Amino acid sequence: MASMNMPACGEVLYLPALEVQQGPQSRLYMFAIDGKQLPRFTTVSRVRREDGVLDGYQRPEILAHVNAIRSYIESEEPMIPNAIVVAFDQRVRFEPDGDSSAVNSTARAGHLVIPVDDSQSDEEKPGWIVDGQQRWAAMREANVDAFPVCVTAFVTDDEGQQRAQFILVNSTKPLPKGLIYELLPSTSGSLPPLLLRKKFPCLLLERLNLDEDSPFFGMVRTPTTPSGVVKDNSILRMLENSLTDGCLYHYRYSESAGGDVERMLELLRNYWSAVREVFSEAWGLSPRKSRLMHGAGIVSMGYVMDALAEPDIELGEEPSKELFLDGLEVLRDCCRWTHGTWHFASDVERNWNDIQNTSRDIQLLSRYLLTQCEGMFSNQGQLAIGDLT
Repeated sequence: MASMNMPACGEVLYLPALEVQQGPQSRLYMFAIDGKQLPRFTTVSRVRREDGVLDGYQRPEILAHVNAIRSYIESEEPMIPNAIVVAFDQRVRFEPDGDSSAVNSTARAGHLVIPVDDSQSDEEKPGWIVDGQQRWAAMREANVDAFPVCVTAFVTDDEGQQRAQFILVNSTKPLPKGLIYELLPSTSGSLPPLLLRKKFPCLLLERLNLDEDSPFFGMVRTPTTPSGVVKDNSILRMLENSLTDGCLYHYRYSESAGGDVERMLELLRNYWSAVREVFSEAWGLSPRKSRLMHGAGIVSMGYVMDALAEPDIELGEEPSKELFLDGLEVLRDCCRWTHGTWHFASDVERNWNDIQNTSRDIQLLSRYLLTQCEGMFSNQGQLAIGDLT
């Protein structure tokens, strides 16, 4: 029976472990190990894109945080009670200690069998850090001979489940919303209701940003497209509004079951391609230079999309780019996206860059835009204006 010492390259590690069954198919494995040895069979999977496909799920290391933990580990009496969470692939297995291994009705003792090969690249290692990246890095760099830590692990080849666990573990920490939004479309497993409702609009956002025929191709700012000019939250708010009360609602199956993604994307491509054509001088600029690319502009123009598309959808037709071009043409001369003054009413004027991403300004701008083109959609336009809050 092997000890906690690591074996030589190409051998197998047997770690005393406790298997805990949390559900019919969910098993956790708890063990202790020298934290400086973890990098030999675990790695950190950082979020990135490979040929447009999301890969990984971790944040980049925060150096200041890592250095602070390292200094603590190097102090006289360090103690880190929180367990590192690791996801293993199917190369790792649990072997119970015979028939007498049961500790109680939900746990049994045994050994976790982990293959270790020092010649492997990080991508080939059997374990990924789901939680504890900074602690993992600090132990790796700390000027100490050893630092034993507790580890909680689970075994799965499903990276979607790993992402779900990563989100859930970090849901009480200041995890960047943009990272959660980008991870959600490729996440599987149970999620809180709020995140579950975000998953479908996040999928549409991902497609708008990654599909080459999308007018927003590469333009939405996310952790993997930091050069984007439009904030992901602005697009999400526009999509959520339409999915809840606008034209995209007609293509939904149910709130929890998503909807007809391709028909939604076709409508979105047609409309926003028309917007790009009509307001070409304001398209693609930073929000500081163009209020069309600003949160207020994106959300307000989303209401226009809903109003213009509604009549055709009610007749069973698919709204075309030409329909949107006709509707948007009446807005060409009255919009002040990059310069000039908005004339909202005889006594209400605003400089173009005074429009802010607030509910009040979005309502003001949306009402104005819908009023200008209300002749294109008759009664539906009146409803859209009246429903704005």
